[in-house]
Amino acid sequence: MMNLPRLSRCVRLLAASALLVGGVAQAQDKVTFATNWRAQATHGGFFQAVADGTYKKYGLEVEIQQGGPQVNNRAMLPAGRIDFLMTGGLLTALENTRSKVPTVIVAAYFQKDPTALIAHKGAYKNFADLKNAKTVFIAKSNQFGFWQWLKAEHGFSDEQLKPYTFNIGPFMADKKSVQQAFATSEVLYAREQGADVDVFLLADQGYNTYGNLIETRTDLVKNKPDLVQRFVDASTIGWVNFLHGDPKPGLDLIKKFNPDVNDAKLAAEREQMIQLDLVDSGDARTKGIGAIDMPRVRDFAARMVKAGIYKPGEVDADLAVTDRFVNKGVGLKGGK
Repeated sequence: MMNLPRLSRCVRLLAASALLVGGVAQAQDKVTFATNWRAQATHGGFFQAVADGTYKKYGLEVEIQQGGPQVNNRAMLPAGRIDFLMTGGLLTALENTRSKVPTVIVAAYFQKDPTALIAHKGAYKNFADLKNAKTVFIAKSNQFGFWQWLKAEHGFSDEQLKPYTFNIGPFMADKKSVQQAFATSEVLYAREQGADVDVFLLADQGYNTYGNLIETRTDLVKNKPDLVQRFVDASTIGWVNFLHGDPKPGLDLIKKFNPDVNDAKLAAEREQMIQLDLVDSGDARTKGIGAIDMPRVRDFAARMVKAGIYKPGEVDADLAVTDRFVNKGVGLKGGK
């Protein structure tokens, strides 16, 4: 098995190879991009852009630094040790404005957040009925996030709450329980263990955050906007190629980073993304993958204030997110 430092060097070599384009040597800008978890199919577009040479075509030598349970990539962004960070949703971006962390979201590759509640098949007739469940498993970090929104907008209560420790066993044992899940992972784990589940995407119930966001430092946006633009555009093309072309280059690179995944698991996750329309839905259909709608961002911030997560005036959606680098039709027919 190749160790990660050696693998990281291989990725850099791959992204830097074949520097002659049209017979002219092209200087490659070196950037480090960090993910928020170990490599998986939901990161596929970024790995594809490395593996198929898309970043290189945009003049970038991209080193991917994967996250994981013992890795704090988030702290490395404002410290300048990485240049771009994949983050899960808008709550963290809003929190950064409250804490005055100098970072900003520049692209949103999931138009729908994959966060969901799951229940055993037929246990509840619809989403509204879930508030009658005796037990709802929610991770501690989310008890101060979307759980507050579920209580404020959908009538859930703390009496239902039990901690989710990322062990699906308690949910499997209690056929009337409800559990938080990523629709691209825990849903598949439950099915692998023989449980048929109903999946209720929070995105379909008004939780209108984005997912798979790209965050960078505000100083990089100010001083090197062309670099940011090229990274966003190349990442977008990577996602187009991963979802609508041959995904094998990206999938093979994911397996090198994370040997715990296999072809079947990656194929199932990719298919789940496509079936749930996480990437190509909403504004991405007309403005290109990665699109951001600022009124939607402001509405999400207002919903979080209404849910009591933030006080009025405590966070600023327009500082948290910019649409400057997206909504240009990149990857669409007739686009760049």
